[in-house]
Amino acid sequence: MGKHGKRYLELREKVDRTRDYEPREAMELVGSFDSAKFDETVEIHLRMNVDPRRADQALRGVVSLPEGTGKKVTILVFAEGEEASAAREAGADYVGTDEFIEKIQDGWTEFDIAVAVPQVMGKIGRLGRILGPRGLMPSPKSGTLVQPDNIAQTIQQLRQGRVEYRIDRSANLHIPIGKATFDTDQLMNNLLAVVDTIWRARPATVKGQYVRRATLCTTMSPGVRVNVRSLADLRTS
Repeated sequence: MGKHGKRYLELREKVDRTRDYEPREAMELVGSFDSAKFDETVEIHLRMNVDPRRADQALRGVVSLPEGTGKKVTILVFAEGEEASAAREAGADYVGTDEFIEKIQDGWTEFDIAVAVPQVMGKIGRLGRILGPRGLMPSPKSGTLVQPDNIAQTIQQLRQGRVEYRIDRSANLHIPIGKATFDTDQLMNNLLAVVDTIWRARPATVKGQYVRRATLCTTMSPGVRVNVRSLADLRTS
């Protein structure tokens, strides 16, 4: 394990590592960490009581953050004809098929999200080996394989702050909920949206405690443990 820098060690002194903080208290503490030279992302990390190897427990989906992500996303839409026109009108950064398939095969990946309509999947299927490992391949589970009538709405949601979550091999979820420059209320609103979405996605086959541990942090800060029961109670508070 690498050594932590002076800033990290100073921030860690602010955290009581023997306790689980209440959600707002934890968020306020994390907000006080904003001392990096860039606008750090605030993240929630959840240790889940699921088995990622089981298809019915492999949590994956999207959540719309009401306060946005604070990040400008670059959107590529694979579409042709009327659907391509609709994507351009909705504000997609890049729209097309053959041109971008060729560019991606040549190593170009200067976009954050790729969206596609079913009509062109036959063409872009060959990109799976390139885009799949990067999490950029359009798919129904990530909400990026959309029907033609939903292109404009999808692009709007992505601009406003729709993020994907996906369980990793160690049964953890890592979800961005905004920027360190957001105020506490903005971050709490986004956190509530995440909590509501994740708890609604609980697989019927999961027994016992669903979320084992929750931690808030910024990109370069130590983690702050959050009381899981209080976190779940946000849904009804």
